[in-house]
Amino acid sequence: MTPNPTGRLLRTSGGYDLVLTRTFRAPIEDVWASVTESERTARWFGPWKGAAAPGNTIQVQQVFEEGTPWSDMRIDACEPPRRLALSTTDDAGAWRIELQLAEQDGTTELRFVQHRESTEGVGEIGPGWEYYLDLLVAAREGTALPDFDDYYPAQKPYYEALPPQD
Repeated sequence: MTPNPTGRLLRTSGGYDLVLTRTFRAPIEDVWASVTESERTARWFGPWKGAAAPGNTIQVQQVFEEGTPWSDMRIDACEPPRRLALSTTDDAGAWRIELQLAEQDGTTELRFVQHRESTEGVGEIGPGWEYYLDLLVAAREGTALPDFDDYYPAQKPYYEALPPQD
């Protein structure tokens, strides 16, 4: 069963932001721990190691990718428990992402943003982030982990046709 894609594409002065959100009935500090503590990120993305601080580079393992590779990721900003900005460069190019959290009445919204220079590749990238964010939801709720084959290529047409918003 293909999950409904949720991403939006926003036009920015530097290109585009691919934005996806998830909502949790949990305090902001608990959701923050799910996206920053290595033993908790290991449940849905992969563990990390190194001295975590703005300006530092950590090593992150992508346990749901083929070969479970480790990659360097720079911490560009860390403002607990509201904002984490990371960047990395790999064979596919430069990746700049942000996790923005906001809590209201015991419910926390996680806003995932990937800053992009163009819309090229969004058809492949969007379903991947949907999958990872749903892995986070499943890890937090203790439910079965989703299958990437339910996301890609089924969600690709949605992301390829996504109109940028101002």
